[in-house]
Amino acid sequence: MKTPKTFAAALAETRLPSVFNPYRETCALHDRPNAAAVRRRNLERCLEAALDARVDTIWVARDLGYRGGRRTGVPLTDEVHLATAGALMGGIELERATRGPAVAERTAAVVWRVLSRVRQPVVLWNIFPLHPHEAGDPFSNRCHTRAERDATWPLLTALIDMIRPKQIVAIGRDAGLALASIDVPVHVVRHPSYGGQAEFIAGVYALYGVAQDTDSDEGAVLPLVGVQAASGTAA
Repeated sequence: MKTPKTFAAALAETRLPSVFNPYRETCALHDRPNAAAVRRRNLERCLEAALDARVDTIWVARDLGYRGGRRTGVPLTDEVHLATAGALMGGIELERATRGPAVAERTAAVVWRVLSRVRQPVVLWNIFPLHPHEAGDPFSNRCHTRAERDATWPLLTALIDMIRPKQIVAIGRDAGLALASIDVPVHVVRHPSYGGQAEFIAGVYALYGVAQDTDSDEGAVLPLVGVQAASGTAA
């Protein structure tokens, strides 16, 4: 798992019950036939761009959300922000893997609004890099279990070894606790969901030395033209 390609391949080999692996599986309802391959390419391109740019920061949340990273292959990134993500990573091309209207995810909207102000490329990831769901309900979100975390922990350590970050930003308390044993400086900020948006924005801006614009940062407004807007938590 020393290169983006071998890393994505190892990620695609992971199989767990009540877990959707977007890098190996295809959703019969929403995905294009080659969706898993598209998501692997998106991830590989992001990691290759991060290595080329010597990106030194990883932002880590908890789980992959079904409205965001499950569809795109890029953690904390919904389809509405794929082009924005590609631009921030140096102009790389990121592709849609799904059919129908682009789905907007509220947490991704906040994350990408903040990243557009920070203007520094980062690697986005999750403690559990796949989408855990309730048994029999593939379009639900749940917190991953300790056994699931242990099964995929080598992927997180491989990512850290590959990127060699100077710091990690843990998005949310759960992510911060999981990263307590990592030998890299970890800064914990509030997760933007469940009323934490203002604290998340303030925490990231303080970390990066960005002045907060209370007018533009008051709320992350989802684009509603030509997209399907969805609320909920992505991690």
